[in-house]
Order: sequence, then C-alpha cells, then structure tokens
Amino acid sequence: MSEIKKNLGKKIKYYRELKGLTQEQLAELLDFNCRSLSFIECGTNFVTAETLEKLCKHLDVTPKQLFDFEYSFKEPVDIKNEIISLIDKNNEKIIDVYKIVKGFLS
Repeated sequence: MSEIKKNLGKKIKYYRELKGLTQEQLAELLDFNCRSLSFIECGTNFVTAETLEKLCKHLDVTPKQLFDFEYSFKEPVDIKNEIISLIDKNNEKIIDVYKIVKGFLS
C-alpha cells in the first residue's frame, strides 16, 4: 500500500474529525457511500481530482494542507524537542522566537 495513500487517508480522517463529522456525514456531503470513504481513509483507495475538490470544500482545507505530511504524524514531545534543539542552535534569535510564540499563544 502506498505511503501517500495512507498518509492522505490519515489527514482526511484528522480534518473530518476536527470538523466533528462522522464518516457517514462526510460521505453524504461527498455523494459517496460510507464504505468508499472508509477505503480512502484507510489508504486502500485514492481520491480522484473531483473528490479532492469536494473534500477540500467540505473540510475547509486546501489540497496543500491535505498533502503536507511533514509534521502531521510526529509526536508532540518530538516536535517540542525539535523546537528546543532549533532554539539552542539559533540563540541569537531567541527574542524573535519568544515574540512569535507569545503572540501566537496569547
């Protein structure tokens, strides 16, 4: 099974759940049967261009968001450690990083 299909399926499921939709509800919006959506989310089947367009519309995401797999499946602790490592290597930018993080989280 293709890694791209599996990762895309995980992202679709992630954004579907983020919107509070069940598979049945999203399948209905897509004019799909639930089993077809399940196969896509499991990475067994791949989406057509038409389906991708509908998914983006109903999940309020861009194709780029669905296909951006770089950070999607890292554990939060790994991301935190990576951030700390980047800060340690770029100590001169610590104030800028602080301002960005504080502005984002405030």
